[in-house]
Amino acid sequence: MSLLTVKDLSQSFIDKTLYEDASFVLNKEDHMGVTGQNGVGKSTLIKILTGEIIPDDGQVKWQNKVDVGYLDQYAKLVPGVTIRGFLRTAFDHLYQKEKELNELYTKYAENGDEVLLEKAGKVQTYLEENNFYDLDTEIERVASGLGLAELGFDHDVSKLSGGQRSKIILAKLLLQNPDVLVLDEPTNYLDVSHIDWLVDYLNDFDGAFIVVSHDYDFLGRITNCIIDIDFGTITRYTGTLKQAMRQKAANRETYLKAYANQQRKIAKTEAYIRKNKAGTRAKSAKSRQKQLDKMDILNPPKNNRKVHFEFPYVATASNLLLQTQDLVIGYDQALVKSAFNFSVGGDEKVAITGFNGIGKTTLLKTLLGQLKPIYGSFELSVTAKLAYFKQDLTWPNGNMTPLQYLQEEFERKKPKELRQALARMGLTAQQAMSPLKELSGGEQEKVKLAKMQFEPANLLFLDEPTNHLDNDTKDALRKAIVNFPGGVIIVSHERDFFRGDWVDKTIDLEKLNA
Repeated sequence: MSLLTVKDLSQSFIDKTLYEDASFVLNKEDHMGVTGQNGVGKSTLIKILTGEIIPDDGQVKWQNKVDVGYLDQYAKLVPGVTIRGFLRTAFDHLYQKEKELNELYTKYAENGDEVLLEKAGKVQTYLEENNFYDLDTEIERVASGLGLAELGFDHDVSKLSGGQRSKIILAKLLLQNPDVLVLDEPTNYLDVSHIDWLVDYLNDFDGAFIVVSHDYDFLGRITNCIIDIDFGTITRYTGTLKQAMRQKAANRETYLKAYANQQRKIAKTEAYIRKNKAGTRAKSAKSRQKQLDKMDILNPPKNNRKVHFEFPYVATASNLLLQTQDLVIGYDQALVKSAFNFSVGGDEKVAITGFNGIGKTTLLKTLLGQLKPIYGSFELSVTAKLAYFKQDLTWPNGNMTPLQYLQEEFERKKPKELRQALARMGLTAQQAMSPLKELSGGEQEKVKLAKMQFEPANLLFLDEPTNHLDNDTKDALRKAIVNFPGGVIIVSHERDFFRGDWVDKTIDLEKLNA
């Protein structure tokens, strides 16, 4: 029996149909990935499956008593609670049993009632069977795997960064060990080593899971089936991600041929009807019209809007844009043990790597002048012109549309220019006029990249620009970086994004901290 059955699911958003009469199942052994372009409704599907959104039509039925664990990025973190304390809440039911056990022993000590002792024995057995006395060991194992142990288990959760916050919420979910895991972009704030740990964890997971991810390298390592959302349909493929994408391409080719054949048949039939509707063959023409009316007309194939853009360049005569000298970064204290001594040439592409929280973003903010160095210095060329891509999705006003946001940022630009920049990022006219808060994560990232098209520079600072982006957009972004004549400093946790030999230099913060 299936753990989840989705039948005849339909959902629209404003004037856009996300899916219509879509159906699929999740079986007990399924390690399912969800794929599709930005904005097709992947995150919306997750919200429907978890009950956060009621679909326009269709059925979503979970098997009775199945425990579904959902990665809620917006879970509340209370000030004063430590990392260990928060992770222990994954086992609240066991700690309640421990409290009950202590109360039973206290009452037994007062009156010696053997019934109380018998109840205590049952509770004790329950705790032992559920590994209660090894919980801290399990908490430390998961926390270490996701890079939380380095922060210290007494660290206040309210003081965590966005990436660290996501990690602790993911860690709690994994510790709860539900029957089914539902994860939406779990690798967005994980570095390479912690993604590797999560891959191993999910491959060893006894239950089923559904994972949305634009990191195809990650998705390809953990899945045995795929559901792909494309132009209003949800198609289930069994096998690896590569097999699914090959089958998807083959299905599309078959559909295009069927559509072309049907269009030729329709055109031929309509021509016959026009020619003979008033002649001796009028009866035959009427018959063919009835056949045409009953025909199941295939929808015209839609092509994804291609993303193509360039980062505007400001010429510089300098061959050296940035030079650091014994630079030590941090807030109240140093984040790395060794000082930075590196340079960025006029057209060099430099990658910054290292686990989450080690200081990649702090380094960028220091070089941008937003933070003061703990020690040492850096020097920018007098002709250096900087542009910065922030990794967070925060807006001055989430109710603003992308067009309004860009117009406020660039008052002298004509609306046509702004619309064109959004269109180059693959955003539709409808998306350009929708509130930013209603766009998907990938669509919001595209708005940020559209903004950079009006910020001429010769040195780019890109902090996790691939988060939320679909594969085609990441390919376009990589091409734009490679073709940019200036220097680039980029942070990305996706190893696949750095494929090829376009990176000139890699600065590994973990080695500096060894």
